[in-house]
Amino acid sequence: MAKKPILGLFETADNAADAGDALKSAGVAPTDFDFLTDAPYPEGAFGEREENHRLYIFPFVGALIGLTVGIMLTSMTQMAYPLVQGGKPILSMPPMAVVTYESTMLTAIVFTIIGIIFESRLPAFKEGLYDTRITEGYIGVLVNVDEEQLTSTQTLLTQAGAIDVVRKDGGSGA
Repeated sequence: MAKKPILGLFETADNAADAGDALKSAGVAPTDFDFLTDAPYPEGAFGEREENHRLYIFPFVGALIGLTVGIMLTSMTQMAYPLVQGGKPILSMPPMAVVTYESTMLTAIVFTIIGIIFESRLPAFKEGLYDTRITEGYIGVLVNVDEEQLTSTQTLLTQAGAIDVVRKDGGSGA
């Protein structure tokens, strides 16, 4: 069954943290609710889960690909067009190192940018729920629950101090 979003708006961070605690004790999975604010709060200020990220993998993979491409490009080019000058080796390491370094850095940077976009969950394919009052200083608690739990979740958010609860199906009230 598809989960439906419900958004509770709170005036204070303490009330939002209380709502998070109430959701945990009601059995809502930590991955099913999130806090939306206009100001940066310290990580864990609302008792939320720690976000895992894999951003460090992207530049590492990009660097390995760039290193491989750089070595292949320089060595294959020198082997395809062998120009022997003064008895020097065909595969010369100093020029290869420069091109290989540049290709490694370029692909690491490109993969890092791709990783930032991916880890930022852009573009957002799933529909969310948002209220413009969050940009005015309110704190939103966004919860995704099954349809039969919408009413009980709305009651839970209201009891925690929500000034308004907005539902995707148009239901609203405090």
